[in-house]
Amino acid sequence: MRISIIGTGYVGLSTGVGFAVKGNEVICVDVIPEKVNMINKGISPIYEPGMNEKLMEVLDKGLIEATSDLKKAVMATHISFISVGTPSREDGSIDLKYIKEVSKQIGEVLRNKEGYHVIVVKSTVVPGTTENVVIKNLEEHSGKKAGEDFGVCMNPEFLREGKALEDFLNPDRIVIGSIDKRSGDVLEELYKNFNAPILRTDLKTAEMIKYASNAFLATKISFANEIGNICKKLGIDVNEVMRGVGMDHRISPYFLNAGAGFGGSCFPKDVKALINKAIEVGYEPKLLEQTIKVNEKQKVKLVEQLKEKIGNLNGKTITVLGLAFKPNSDDIREAPAINIISKLLEKGAKVKAYDPKAVENMRKIFPNVLYADDMKSALKNSDACLIVTDWGEFKQLEDKDFDVMRNKVILEGRKVLDKNKVSNFDGICW
Repeated sequence: MRISIIGTGYVGLSTGVGFAVKGNEVICVDVIPEKVNMINKGISPIYEPGMNEKLMEVLDKGLIEATSDLKKAVMATHISFISVGTPSREDGSIDLKYIKEVSKQIGEVLRNKEGYHVIVVKSTVVPGTTENVVIKNLEEHSGKKAGEDFGVCMNPEFLREGKALEDFLNPDRIVIGSIDKRSGDVLEELYKNFNAPILRTDLKTAEMIKYASNAFLATKISFANEIGNICKKLGIDVNEVMRGVGMDHRISPYFLNAGAGFGGSCFPKDVKALINKAIEVGYEPKLLEQTIKVNEKQKVKLVEQLKEKIGNLNGKTITVLGLAFKPNSDDIREAPAINIISKLLEKGAKVKAYDPKAVENMRKIFPNVLYADDMKSALKNSDACLIVTDWGEFKQLEDKDFDVMRNKVILEGRKVLDKNKVSNFDGICW
């Protein structure tokens, strides 16, 4: 099929490249010319392992291109995926400005397009958005009727940053919410060569599945952190506890790793949006509210532990290893490192930081922090080291690597260091 993908963030680009890998012809649309040029040159505008190689592969086959011309892309394709961002407002509610604008633009194109076209919402939106915002705009600006003249689906993504392309090509499940059977049938045909169960639902159910999934995973993490904090006071290694808990097939071992809290573009934003939506419809979501509160406290717990160990932080040089919210990503959105650095600076500490990929993104927030080119430079003459992201290279650290520090105080917010290689360190929950 011929597909247009509107928005080339990690979801949009992974979707576009993924469908091209499956043999479809794909046009990616973005309003930022630099991103369009990079994609057409085979350079991924986002850091995602394996993306450059696959992008170049499908470019060489003539299966993908990028443009800033939305009209051209929609007119030349059978299906259009909306993959624009849905950021949070200050109150935690979802900001639909990009969704609104794109749905209006697509509607204007459909006004003059012949044939049946399917619009698929891939962006994460709260239940009711596709029906009350997207369809409304499409109909108003096209002069046509959804479910008759054009199709509409909601197809949530379940991609992990750092493994987005892998997840797209090998999904656990494919959820297709549709306004009618015909719309869903077209999208199901597109997924026919994917090896995954397909669940067909209505639009609002598909939207809610995405939020419920992320809220549950976020809650598992906060639960593990809550238990971890109790274990710390009892002298118990929470990792051993969660290993035992995760062996229960009803629970599974996934997302039970206690640590410095969750971040990223999805969990914090989606849980807050669901909380806001629940309150809007008259329900108080206490469990979800506590999931966020536990996480916010967890993010700065390392700083509290550091104060207990070395006292006043004013004038002390503290090394922060790991800035991205997770390894294999340069994404710092809602990253615990942001909260940690803010708190350290607030206490008068001098901060040195290192991350294999996320330095330039963090520099935009904290331009006055000293950013190192490697771990050794970051550790040199420091009074303490906080390990915040579990990058693979941090797992190779040994006692000799910390010898360059002024004071050998080491705290890890992720389970990274090997006791056989590093003799004296402390963990956030262990």
